[in-house]
Amino acid sequence: MISHRGIQVFVLIALYLLLASHLPEWVHRGLYTVSLGIKDILVWILPITVGLFIAHTIASFERKAPLFILTLILFEAISNFSSVWYAFAGGRLATDFLPPVALPTASGEFLPLWRFSLVKPSFWSADKGTLVGVLLGFLSMWTKRRTWIERGKERVEWILTRIFSRLIPLFVLGFVARMHQTKLLHHVFAHYGVLLAWLVALLVTYIALLFLVGSGRGWIQSIKNLLPAGGLALTSGCSLSTMPWTIEGAGKNLEDPEFARAVIPATTNIQQIGDCIANCFLCFLLYYQFQGCSPDLWTWAQFSVVFVLARFATAAILGGAIFIMLPIYETYLSFNPEMIAIILAFNVILDPLITSSNVMANGALCRIYERVWLNFQKKPIRIRR
Repeated sequence: MISHRGIQVFVLIALYLLLASHLPEWVHRGLYTVSLGIKDILVWILPITVGLFIAHTIASFERKAPLFILTLILFEAISNFSSVWYAFAGGRLATDFLPPVALPTASGEFLPLWRFSLVKPSFWSADKGTLVGVLLGFLSMWTKRRTWIERGKERVEWILTRIFSRLIPLFVLGFVARMHQTKLLHHVFAHYGVLLAWLVALLVTYIALLFLVGSGRGWIQSIKNLLPAGGLALTSGCSLSTMPWTIEGAGKNLEDPEFARAVIPATTNIQQIGDCIANCFLCFLLYYQFQGCSPDLWTWAQFSVVFVLARFATAAILGGAIFIMLPIYETYLSFNPEMIAIILAFNVILDPLITSSNVMANGALCRIYERVWLNFQKKPIRIRR
């Protein structure tokens, strides 16, 4: 329990709040400085991370039929895109029923002790990294040389999961310090707890609909087949370590159980319905609370396209995805430090639920994709053990 990121965040925040009134101003500003430094470094490595993960994803399909590759990638994009807009609809519904909340207002100015002076050029962005990753991925498929992509992806993934994911408690703490010093922390505790019930209801409803579409009358049994994988994901917080159980559970729901061995490994990193719904729902409500209005359709359309593309570049490991998404929230939804702190805290707290939702949805979508694939093939694809 001590090694769990959520527990670490709770402990650090609790200790900070107990001691906050006794700490000098420079300590609060120092914590905020560290958080901003971590974020600035992440912004610089983001395009490389996105490019390598997308290139690796595309290159990993090199031994499968081109039609299988294209339909699977298109299916993943559509499923993620649909869940983003489902979250948008859920956010609109929540704002209609939730009582009006006073907009948070900062009290006083709170600045870091120092800040990196390097200015990131406009061309160094996630969308450019996405384009480069797609080109490199298809190039490696054509030349059948993907070793350097694998090595680069492994190194970047190691940096995210071994270094930055361990900095999550400290990362969150700096923004909490800013919220505490500007009197915004009380607003978060007072008004955001009720959103968790809405989020859980949205996730359960969407996943149940996926099973219903994929399995019809047998949807309850299909859920039961994947519950062991979902339960393991809930306790481990890692989709990758749950993959063997996801393959086994999804295989029981398919016409050809071997089909799961082709789909689940390829989609574990990129088909993350729980992440899409949870983060986009929270993004919508944070935008609504801090901006005083809902994001317009054009703003959300731009955000959803980049968000879905970025999902192809996230690691399904605790602490990996959120670092890639933060700069996107800043760019397309104008997130400020307080909004970043809130969504970081929610991601850490809800990570087990989100991971379990990812696994359950991935298993349900595997059955739906099998039905789509069978429309193109006379018989299912066979994967050798």
